[in-house]
Amino acid sequence: MTLNQIRAFIMVAQHGGFTAAARVLGMSHTTLNSQIQMIEREYGAELFHRRGRRVELSALGLEMLPLARRMVSLEGDMRLMLDDSGKLQRGALKVGAVGPYHVTEMIEAYHAVYPRISLSITLGNSEVVLDDLDKYVCDVGVVASRYPEDRYYMQPYARYPVIAFVRVDHPFAHRESIALQELSAQPLLMREPGSTTRKALEDALRQHNVPVEVAMEIGSREALREAVVRGLGVGTVSESEYVPDPRLRPVRIEGDVVSTHIHVCCLRERRDSRLISSFFDAIQRCGAAGAEVA
Repeated sequence: MTLNQIRAFIMVAQHGGFTAAARVLGMSHTTLNSQIQMIEREYGAELFHRRGRRVELSALGLEMLPLARRMVSLEGDMRLMLDDSGKLQRGALKVGAVGPYHVTEMIEAYHAVYPRISLSITLGNSEVVLDDLDKYVCDVGVVASRYPEDRYYMQPYARYPVIAFVRVDHPFAHRESIALQELSAQPLLMREPGSTTRKALEDALRQHNVPVEVAMEIGSREALREAVVRGLGVGTVSESEYVPDPRLRPVRIEGDVVSTHIHVCCLRERRDSRLISSFFDAIQRCGAAGAEVA
């Protein structure tokens, strides 16, 4: 099995069919199909279930995909080592993050040092980011909490309080702060399960024995903001990610009892990758990098 065959397998899996994958790879449908069939014949295994023009990964194919991506990633590291003789002059780094605020600051610092490295960013909650790390979909993650699993390398970055925000005509709108207990009398709008902001808030409510009414679960910051604008309840967000809006008012939660802890992470087995280690080195130039996390 060759690396070209492995790349062909990844592209077919990624695009869900041979035609789209062949177009991206710049080869004919027949050539691409033969690459996959050579693997299947050699090992007597089925990587895809063919359903007309669409294909689906078999159970074996699903198991192979993260390994295949890892092999291609390792080959990329080898090429960098050979081509650049110790200098990162080319390459691509994929970063997954829970929000745009922190990651854009990091990208700016990285690009200043390594302007020739291509960077891409995807956004999702912490569970999505960690899942993408596991699948080699992204190389580095920016998450809002420390995770105990030993397979992740975690570097503290910064700590930010979680705040509430309300519509301008809400009783809280003219106050600078509220007690955590005051949320119990309010319809609370929560992010989806897997959101670190939600987990931080739920942990604080549980610790202080504060019962709340969860009026709605909402899957994005933008939708949460619009729900608050329409008067459906009180929202919460990390202070660093609050976007000023004339229709809304931010309100601090007294006692600094709810906070998120930004960490930069990667798979521990990949920490010594030249591209990945260069990212950790570069973010030390950011003002908040390495801040103590309580």
